[in-house]
Amino acid sequence: MDCGKSTLALQIHYNHARQGRNGLLLTRNDRSGRSSVTTRIGLTKQAVEVGDHQGLVDLVDDGTRIDYVICDEAQFFTVAHVEQMADLVDEHGVDVYAFGLATDFTSSMFPASARLFELADEVLRLQVEVLCWCGAAGVLNGRVAGGQLVREGERILVGDTDDAELHYQVLCRKHYRSGELA
Repeated sequence: MDCGKSTLALQIHYNHARQGRNGLLLTRNDRSGRSSVTTRIGLTKQAVEVGDHQGLVDLVDDGTRIDYVICDEAQFFTVAHVEQMADLVDEHGVDVYAFGLATDFTSSMFPASARLFELADEVLRLQVEVLCWCGAAGVLNGRVAGGQLVREGERILVGDTDDAELHYQVLCRKHYRSGELA
């Protein structure tokens, strides 16, 4: 969280499109609540909202040449979607870029993220260093409700990193495990 995943997704989309490549921008459960990819620095681009039963290959096989697909919020896609991403690469010659979190607020892998780690040709941690409040590297996403770190609840609850009653905070492992929020 806060490391620039969506920003990088939009940059890659821009660069490919600028070179005349045709692509699709896909998302699922963007923080905005709309069919778009949004960033905390204010960038927004309309995208296709992918539902549980949406076939990714069907989106590409509509008669239009598609060179690449960018999937933002990939942790919210289904495992079947991840398998379809691999099919797009292996069987259709489409470049696929997936951006998402590895773990949820309980520090457990999202099922789609786990499958992405298993199938991806390459997995990269983004270059923007995210910091915990103490200055150490932020590696886990804590869900905060009523000023306290919570470790139970719905697995998928889209929120942001603002100071709302329910929000998420990036923490180092030590402060995630201790529950200390600053």
